[in-house]
Amino acid sequence: MVFLLVPAQLARKEVAKLLSVTKDQNATNASKDDKLLRLPYFVSVEQLDVEDVFNLIHRAQYFKKGGAVPKLSRPVFCVNMFFENSTRTHTSFEVAERRLGLTAIPFDPAHSSVKKGESLYDTELTMASLGIELSVIRHSKNAYYDEIIHPKAGQHLQMGLVNAGDGSGQHPSQSMLDMMTIYNEFGHFDGLKVMIVGDLTNSRVARSNMEILNKLGAKVYFSGPEYWYDPKEFGDYGTYVKNIDDEIADVDVLMLLRVQHERHTSDSDNTEELFDPAAYNEQYGLNQRRYDLLKDSAIIMHPGPINRGVEWDGNLVEAPKSRYAVQMQNGVFVRMAMIEAVLRGRKIGGLE
Repeated sequence: MVFLLVPAQLARKEVAKLLSVTKDQNATNASKDDKLLRLPYFVSVEQLDVEDVFNLIHRAQYFKKGGAVPKLSRPVFCVNMFFENSTRTHTSFEVAERRLGLTAIPFDPAHSSVKKGESLYDTELTMASLGIELSVIRHSKNAYYDEIIHPKAGQHLQMGLVNAGDGSGQHPSQSMLDMMTIYNEFGHFDGLKVMIVGDLTNSRVARSNMEILNKLGAKVYFSGPEYWYDPKEFGDYGTYVKNIDDEIADVDVLMLLRVQHERHTSDSDNTEELFDPAAYNEQYGLNQRRYDLLKDSAIIMHPGPINRGVEWDGNLVEAPKSRYAVQMQNGVFVRMAMIEAVLRGRKIGGLE
C-alpha cells in the first residue's frame, strides 16, 4: 500500500476546511456547567479555542492529582493503530486507556491486512464491525483521518478517533502535554518566549505547537538550519533566529526537536546529505555553555526520542531545567482527557 505525503501548506488549508464542521459540533456539545470537553474526534489543535485548551489542561491536572475517572456503563473496546514506530505516544495512550477502564485490542500493522492492500477506511470499518468504538491512529500520511471523519457518499463508518500523529502534519496529544507542562510551570502563556529549535519542516510537533502557542498569547521563535525553515509556512507564527545564542538568554521555554532522519529520504527532501551531527550540535544543540546561558526559571523540553549528543548533550537530559520526564508523565493524563472528550462527544459507554 503506497501513501503519498501531502505538502504541509496545502494539507493545513484542507484540514482547516475539514475541521470547520467540528468547531460547530464543539459548540453544540459544550456544557456550560461542567466545562468538560466533548468532541466527535480529536485530530488537530485547530479544533480547539483558548477555552478548550484550558479546560483540557485542567481536566488532565484533575486526573494527575488522583481525581476519579468517569465510570463506564458497559465495556468499551478501543484499538491503537500505529503505522509508524512509537514508544512514548503508543505506551502513553495504552496507559491512559487502562486508567479510564477501556479494553485495548492489539493491532500489529506488519501482520494485518494492510499488507495485502486493505485501505485504512476498510480497516476501520472492520474494527467498527467488531464492536470497537475508538481508534488511536498514527500514520505517515498527512491528514489521513479525512477519509474516516468525512466518509464519502454511501459510506457509514462510525468511529471515535484520536490522532496520535499524521506525517508532518499534526500531533495534538504531544502539543497538549507540552501546553500542560508549560502551564504547570508558569501558570500562564501570555508573553512567554518560546524558542522551537531543530528540524522544523518535518516536525508535526512544531506545527501543532506554533499554532496553539500563538492562540494562547506566547511569543514564538524558530531556529535551526535554514534548509529546514520555510518562511511561507512558519513566518506568520514566529520569528526566525539564525543564531540561537542571540536569544537563548531571554527565552522561557527552549523546545528542542528531534532530527527526523527517516523523513529526509523523499524525493523532495535531500537534506540528509547536508546534515552533519557534530556541526548541528555545535550550532543548535543544547550543551553546557547554552544551558548556563538560560535563565534560572527557564525550562527545556523535547518530544523524544532524543538523539543524544546531537540535539541535547546526554549529561543534561535530566538536569534541573529539563522537563523531559515531566512531559512524559503529563502525557498520560492529557491523553486521558483527550480520550474522555471523544467518549463524551460520541456518548460512548454511557458518558455524556
